[in-house]
Amino acid sequence: MLKPRTQALFDEYIASHQHPTNRLTHKVAIPLIVLHIVAMLDWVRLASVPALPGGSLTLAFVAWALASIWYLRADAKLGLIVSAATALCIPLGRLLPVWAVVAIAVFGWLVQLAGHAVWEKKSPSFFTNLIHALVGPLFFVALLTGDYKLSPQVQAAPQTAR
Repeated sequence: MLKPRTQALFDEYIASHQHPTNRLTHKVAIPLIVLHIVAMLDWVRLASVPALPGGSLTLAFVAWALASIWYLRADAKLGLIVSAATALCIPLGRLLPVWAVVAIAVFGWLVQLAGHAVWEKKSPSFFTNLIHALVGPLFFVALLTGDYKLSPQVQAAPQTAR
């Protein structure tokens, strides 16, 4: 059972993600966006720490730790899954050449924004509530695990001519 605050965030988030094709674009785009953000943050070295992988504390580690705290407070199980997946983005990002990370960023954002512009016809929810940038990954993990269920109306989301 989700915490009331997490349930409310998901309910608010789904309001901007009614169209099934928009939700599909997000299932592709969100992991790519998380990967490129973590990879790019890992380019910023903060301090030499030989005990850490790569021997440096990077902005990626700091962002991961702060985001993980938020995710774990929102929901322990879902937070563990998102935090683990995000942590895997650090070594994966290090394997990718810079041009690939940039290409992933461009592609991920184009897919994400196309979902809103072409199908949803609403701006992304993080434009009005920045916390939704964190909610997106948690929301889609909740859908995958069955911890959040779409109502039948949202699943079908019949679109009328606008």
